[in-house]
Amino acid sequence: MAVQKFEIEEDYLLAEVLEGLTKTPKELPCKLFYDEKGSALFDEICELEEYYLTRTEMEVMTEYIDDISTVLGRRCLLIELGSGSSTKIRLMLDHLKEPAAYVPIDISAEHLKKSVASLAKDHPRLKIIPVYADYTQPFSLPALRFPYSRKVVYYPGSTIGNFTQEYAGHFLKQIAKRAGKGSGLLIGVDLKKDKETLEAAYNDKKGVTAAFNLNMLERLNRELGSNFDLDHWRHYAFYNSDKGRIEMYLVSLRDQHVVLGGTRISFTKDERILTEYSHKYTVEEFEHLVTDYFQVEQVWMDKENKFSVQYLSAR
Repeated sequence: MAVQKFEIEEDYLLAEVLEGLTKTPKELPCKLFYDEKGSALFDEICELEEYYLTRTEMEVMTEYIDDISTVLGRRCLLIELGSGSSTKIRLMLDHLKEPAAYVPIDISAEHLKKSVASLAKDHPRLKIIPVYADYTQPFSLPALRFPYSRKVVYYPGSTIGNFTQEYAGHFLKQIAKRAGKGSGLLIGVDLKKDKETLEAAYNDKKGVTAAFNLNMLERLNRELGSNFDLDHWRHYAFYNSDKGRIEMYLVSLRDQHVVLGGTRISFTKDERILTEYSHKYTVEEFEHLVTDYFQVEQVWMDKENKFSVQYLSAR
């Protein structure tokens, strides 16, 4: 099965990384997490005891899947942003009413190929159109020359929390614009809760999240020819209560410098590189965020109100 490619250009990536590492404070785009190794590490994170998000989201999806499939309706075109291993989509596809097609979009080409091949074996009659792309950047879907009732964008995992609130609003506006009025957005939104639970989810005892974070530097060494020494960096994550978000960093263990694309970048001891935000919302806060572009039609939550799955319709 051919993967539609909208290539992430190396020159563009280098420019984006250099821009981030010459800022004050320094930062790296979180999309760098998801090469083949990083995607596999994230799949491992999702199985950890401390990482409640995937487990709780699946509990919500499983309990309310009949309601969700009814809301999405018959013959919908399902477009998943950041499909990863396609674990969650299997539950959806088993319950949707005659889906017209499934379009998984992911930034890791190899991971996408493997997950689509596995999914196609279990759903041989389903039209699957995989797209390799950075969905945070402009791209176009391939021509869709078949009938469908409506487009539904599926954005699970509370990935929307990785964006600043300002950018999240811009991103949601673009989704509504591309999908069109009356289309749907099924989205996972992590909810605010106690600090202890939140911080444990991003600082697991096995160190898988730390390896996931450090893999970003390993990827830069491999793909862009930088010379980060991973032994001189450590993972650090905490919950910023004032901002309502987890902040994840790579921390320099000593004064050092790195060469990237011919540019020498200096780091002082204890200097941080921001690698990820993970914003948490109340149901009311998220509705306020989306109100200019979407109407919140339905909210499903677990019994402890840790996580929500929401269906929105584009205005």
